Amino acid sequence: MLPYRDSRLTKIVLAIFFLIVIAYAYYEAHGIIFGPTIDIASQAMTVADNPYVLIEGQADRIASLSVDGQPIQVTETGAFKEPYVLAPGVNRIVFDAKDKYGNAAQKVIEIVYTPAATPIQAVPAATSTPATDSTTSTSSRQAGSTTLTASSSPDSVESPTGSVTAPIAPGQ
Repeated sequence: MLPYRDSRLTKIVLAIFFLIVIAYAYYEAHGIIFGPTIDIASQAMTVADNPYVLIEGQADRIASLSVDGQPIQVTETGAFKEPYVLAPGVNRIVFDAKDKYGNAAQKVIEIVYTPAATPIQAVPAATSTPATDSTTSTSSRQAGSTTLTASSSPDSVESPTGSVTAPIAPGQ
């Protein structure tokens, strides 16, 4: 039999040994227990004035990573850079990661794109005054002796036999 079997020192050494074994097992099983992680620099809602953004981040313990359902490339260390074109308003971008054990993680970021206000240049409208605009078209028929004259300034039809004035309907 061991002379130190019931000693206090033996119990302490055995406790420390098993504590180290349990800590090492936890360290090795960390990936299985917690699954993948996704870290993105800007997690809060941000405002952008440029429609083109480059989203950078770090993904750990992953087998695949996708943005809005489209797979993206990740380096061996887990770093990724993904260009994204924003639509005006709120853009919700979803990152999905899966590891080799089937665990999944999701990270959602929202970016508000407010396009810069572009000055609208006014096109000068063509102004016409009825007194100076004297466009006249004449239509005559050979069978009869009536001649109709249309004048665009008063929008009327005149007959040479009398002074009858009638408005012209649009499209006639």
